[in-house]
Amino acid sequence: MVRLPLTSEEVERGQRLGALLRRTRGTRSMLETALQAGVSPETLRKIESGRVATPAFPTIAAIAGVLSLSLDDVWAEINEPAR
Repeated sequence: MVRLPLTSEEVERGQRLGALLRRTRGTRSMLETALQAGVSPETLRKIESGRVATPAFPTIAAIAGVLSLSLDDVWAEINEPAR
């Protein structure tokens, strides 16, 4: 399966998602957060750094749940134009 290149909008959304997760995670360790969400620390690191701009919905839902973020808040934040 060939994956199409990401658009600049998708890359920007991925960066906003990563920033939101990092900010919300605060002082909680990446390892603790990842393990509680059932994802690998490497996956969380890539999402937070913006290297995975389009993570799977279940992955984001699991991380958001651990961080007590509503999916509505995640959606609003990542679809907001850059300030």
